Amino acid sequence: MHNLRKYLAVAVISLVSAGEALAIEEPAFHLIAQFNDIEIRQYPPLIVAETIVVGDMATASNAGFRLIANYIFGNNKSVDGVADQPSQTIAMTAPVTVERVNLTEQWRVQFVMPRAYTMSRLPHPVNEAVLLREVPAKRYAVLVFDWFAGEEKAEEKARDLFAWIASKNLHAIAPFQLARYNPPWTLPFFRRNEILIEIE
Repeated sequence: MHNLRKYLAVAVISLVSAGEALAIEEPAFHLIAQFNDIEIRQYPPLIVAETIVVGDMATASNAGFRLIANYIFGNNKSVDGVADQPSQTIAMTAPVTVERVNLTEQWRVQFVMPRAYTMSRLPHPVNEAVLLREVPAKRYAVLVFDWFAGEEKAEEKARDLFAWIASKNLHAIAPFQLARYNPPWTLPFFRRNEILIEIE
């Protein structure tokens, strides 16, 4: 009975977390086509906060998340450079993405900034390891999956998506990105993950 209560408590927390995740802003996109668990999406220009971290995917994801979270939760300075102006808190968005940089042990971790902001309105990061960057409009093939999304699983799903892209005579033009939408305490069957590969 104790174990059942414990399981139900965890399930309720995960359901609440899933509901909260639905309320978090996500990047808008135009769905061009859908093939079961694979989608073709067109994304508009976006602004991202990003950092590059060395290590394996798990280590880099955690370290990168902390650096960018620190920026959006107030470790920033005003746009006009006024020293005594208070820092800003920027709303959390989903997903958090990670991608390997040039086949090295470096990983680029990104948060998309809320749509209400422009580059001129975003506060500047205090930590120079965090950069703000405008990303142009892009088209992606996207594979959606649940459960845990570690490095091995991400690479497996990416191989599947690269193969699918080739089978449709499409052309991949960038490495894969792993996008995670949920907090770490979410039960695996409630998790939403995506592999994104930019295509022509």
